[in-house]
Amino acid sequence: MEDTEPRSAEAAAADDEQAPEGPPARKRRLRRVRRIALAVLLVLLVPLLTAETALRVNYMGDPADGTRTRNRDAIWLGHAWVDGRKDDADVAALARRLESTGIRDLYVHTGPLEHDGTLPRSLYPKAHWLTEAVHREMPGVRVQAFLGDVLATESPDGMRLEKAATRAAVVGSARQVLDAGYDGVHLDLEPLHSGDRNYLSLLDDLHAVTRAEGAQLSVAAHQIDPLPAFHSFWGTVAGHPKWWSQAFFGQVARRVDQIAVMSYDTMQPLQSLYGGYVAQQTSLALEVTPPTTHLLMGLPFYHENRFGHWNHAETVAAAVRGVRLGLSRTDADRARFGVAAYIDFAATEEDWAAYRDGWVR
Repeated sequence: MEDTEPRSAEAAAADDEQAPEGPPARKRRLRRVRRIALAVLLVLLVPLLTAETALRVNYMGDPADGTRTRNRDAIWLGHAWVDGRKDDADVAALARRLESTGIRDLYVHTGPLEHDGTLPRSLYPKAHWLTEAVHREMPGVRVQAFLGDVLATESPDGMRLEKAATRAAVVGSARQVLDAGYDGVHLDLEPLHSGDRNYLSLLDDLHAVTRAEGAQLSVAAHQIDPLPAFHSFWGTVAGHPKWWSQAFFGQVARRVDQIAVMSYDTMQPLQSLYGGYVAQQTSLALEVTPPTTHLLMGLPFYHENRFGHWNHAETVAAAVRGVRLGLSRTDADRARFGVAAYIDFAATEEDWAAYRDGWVR
């Protein structure tokens, strides 16, 4: 006999859930998805457009008189200067190049360090020759050993600063290059995350060694958060924090003689935005760098087109103008201040001219 008992409301609802959506329901669902996507896009774009507009405004105005070189500039040099590829003629040419500039520090690539912090002596067979030649041809110019390595902060491979033995080995490598005749140690460890206490401990130990030798301790520094806690946000969405907090930058700056901001690879698409960004970075760095520490802002003496660096935007001219604007607004009379050019072997005559015209003259 056929069951004619009416179905329950729950059973009917279950059937409705399993039934295919009709055209009106699909359209409503699609409109809802589009509204949500638009809302998310606006949440992301509005702060970005606001920040970019602020950078453009930051690039406006005229630098103050006197915001030019203090004859405390620097340049990063490639490894060819210590591995045998350069000779006396090259040193003489470099002396002529630097004669009309404010460059007084050479950061000469001498590493890289091994992941355990040691430095093979075979990497820099002509270091003593170079330091003697520079001191002879360029009196007053210092030669610092540029020592770098990749940190195991975002991959399993690299140097681990949490190991005391590794930090001790880096200090030993510093003694090693000072014994070879260098006037200082320039440390570049990347990617270095904001707040790294092991790095601060390493700097304390290194500075004790360089101070005892009458030598310089300098570091290449990450950029400062352009927005509060931006390194935390970017680390969450991209897995690469990139920036340091302003407070951490100040902690590093108080532990060294020189701190050089790597103010390039900024992802800015226009010269005006890049220059405004550099002006902002200059102000942020000046605010927390003690007057006893020599602050340098990086200039892009290289040419690449990739995500993070647009060659048409990140120009030396825009960087120099940004540096002067930031200096003008924050501490125009700062004595221990300069720019640092990265890097000699990729520089063009246009780069040198923009540096001289915008900063030296």
